[in-house]
Amino acid sequence: MARRKSRTLTEVELEFMQEIWRVGEVTTDDVIDALRRRGRKLTDGSVRKVLSILQAKGYVSRRPLGRGFVYWARVPQAQASRDMVMDLVQRVFGGSAALMVAALVEGASVSDEELARIKRLIDRRETEKGDQP
Repeated sequence: MARRKSRTLTEVELEFMQEIWRVGEVTTDDVIDALRRRGRKLTDGSVRKVLSILQAKGYVSRRPLGRGFVYWARVPQAQASRDMVMDLVQRVFGGSAALMVAALVEGASVSDEELARIKRLIDRRETEKGDQP
């Protein structure tokens, strides 16, 4: 079965975007160096291919610089994160955010501090909705 094309970021694309968001603007050499520091070795061609995919998906823009390009994020990190979560909710939990939250809360991975923060976020959201006509 063929793998579906992802509208959101794949694991490798996310790794690239994290570097772009961290630095602001990057060249292919910048990405290669950053990935090498993390123990990943990708060829120049592979890096250019992933950057091209990110550009086609609308996550980055580029401008010429010498014989190559400089890339920067078109999508803010917070928006990309929200899009990825919403994609996960749709694909895994049938569109139910409640089922996703239940899976998180029922797992042992949510600390008391995180649970308190989640409660505060819900309270704030309910307060904001109560203020609307």
